[in-house]
Amino acid sequence: MEKVLTKNFDVPNSHTISVYEQSGGYTALKKAFSMKPADVTAEVKNSGLRGRGGAGFPAGMKWGFIPQNSGKPIYLCVNADESEPGTFKDRHVLEKDPHRLIEGIIIASYAINSHRSYIYMRGEFDLPRRRIEQALQEAYSKGYLGKNILGSGFDLDLHLHRGGGAYICGEETALLNSLEGNRGYPRIKPPFPAVEGLFGSPTVVNNVETIAAVPYIIEKGAETYKKWGQKKHGHETFFCEWSCCEAGCI
Repeated sequence: MEKVLTKNFDVPNSHTISVYEQSGGYTALKKAFSMKPADVTAEVKNSGLRGRGGAGFPAGMKWGFIPQNSGKPIYLCVNADESEPGTFKDRHVLEKDPHRLIEGIIIASYAINSHRSYIYMRGEFDLPRRRIEQALQEAYSKGYLGKNILGSGFDLDLHLHRGGGAYICGEETALLNSLEGNRGYPRIKPPFPAVEGLFGSPTVVNNVETIAAVPYIIEKGAETYKKWGQKKHGHETFFCEWSCCEAGCI
């Protein structure tokens, strides 16, 4: 099986933009800009990519719920809280391949017409925070973020927001409340975030692993992505192996 999410994990300095570009990084973004936003969403939907945060909801379908005529700004929020005890899959992406996540965010933002997106990160993370901050600086300096990205006419600002360490903020609506500066407490649904999310505007909330898969899907195509895995759960996913021995419990 071809590696997707772990492709660069063992490459020295894999967190830097130069190494990511050498491995083909940001080529999927260029391809995405040659497509219509609706076609990018359709490709992700056809790939069978599901939310890797636990709910397993089809990512492309979630993107398609965003109304494009509300007159309100549209937001993409990436859930990097990962506060579930013993989990560390998203942390590895943040530390070892942050540009894969950033490229996926840009593509997803383009697909849903979002011009301001956020990474909501667990407050206790230190190395992941430093890696993402460095990657954001590199992406802005190379023209992958900001105004008129790669001459496409598409603008995007991407912000890192560190949470206060509340476990409940792994839930998407509690995350949105926290991002707004309020108590991290779940909201009653409906309305759902796609209609009334961050700052009362249409919002997509996706997990780190979910968004990190997007560049491969756009570069290789939906059919290639869903070649492996189960019929309704295409391709690969991470599994965290954790035990009391490893945690120092015994």
